[in-house]
Amino acid sequence: MSVFILRRVMESVFVILVMTFLVFFGVSVIGSPIDIFAAQECDQRCRAELAQRFGLDRPIWEQYILFLGNALRGELGNSFQHGLPALQVILHRAPATLELAFSAVFIAFAVGVPLGMWAGLRPSAWSSRAIMTLSTVGFSVPTFWIGLIFIMVFALWLGWLPAIGRGQTVSIFGLELSIFTLDGLSHLVLPATTLALFNIALLIRLTRAGVGEVLQSEYVRFARAKGLQPSRILLVHVLKNIMIPVVTVIGIEFGGTIAFAVVTETIFSWPGMGKLLIDAIEVLDRPLIVAYLILVVVLFVTINLIVDILYSVLDPRVRLGGRAR
Repeated sequence: MSVFILRRVMESVFVILVMTFLVFFGVSVIGSPIDIFAAQECDQRCRAELAQRFGLDRPIWEQYILFLGNALRGELGNSFQHGLPALQVILHRAPATLELAFSAVFIAFAVGVPLGMWAGLRPSAWSSRAIMTLSTVGFSVPTFWIGLIFIMVFALWLGWLPAIGRGQTVSIFGLELSIFTLDGLSHLVLPATTLALFNIALLIRLTRAGVGEVLQSEYVRFARAKGLQPSRILLVHVLKNIMIPVVTVIGIEFGGTIAFAVVTETIFSWPGMGKLLIDAIEVLDRPLIVAYLILVVVLFVTINLIVDILYSVLDPRVRLGGRAR
């Protein structure tokens, strides 16, 4: 087990190192921030001074080595736009994004798993066909379009929910959270539901397939032959066995939910990390863009590492290092 964890950690470190290289060089070729920050009357000498001030006068490979050395100390550079450490600016916005992502994953789990179980237990019913049609729509319709429809229907036509902003927040352990206020919850409903739709569709299909497979297994047939109550069979034998892949997918999709919250945060003006990234791209705030992308990479890799380790602990059928435990 220790060899498996060590190998996964080394692979994760290698992936993060490669991605920092790709992210840094990829962002460095999209343009010069000097063209945006420099005033129109700024001459060549002024531009050279700005480049020296931001460290853009050095060769790109030297900038990368300097960046990598600072990153190992937890420093990802100073934001051109805010004049503050990029990591500090991002972490200030992180609670809003994490709150949105956790709410979206919770909604996806609370809606997707029960609907998927219903569809798996009654595959021929009209309600099951309607659920599967709903999941197809969730896969097919773009997130930004769903968000705009939600705003038009629930905010403009019905006036039930607010369309933009985060609402009232409360400070808990130094974190500004809106989920603990009624106004904050009303602002959270539309963006969280919009962000959850894809995962709802995914969990419906995954749960339905898992239920259909488990119901045909020998241990379920044996449990029925023993005369166990259908509710006990469903909770103990069916639900328990389908939860391993469901939890695995939820863990992996949580990172994707955070990364792809950019569109949802932009539509609903949610003041999270995604909205911050869009604002940084508009002014080519290179340190802020690089810091955000690297944090997302680290988050993805860390979540996948944790999921791999938990899966190997939960499922005894997993083979470690090519040998069965």
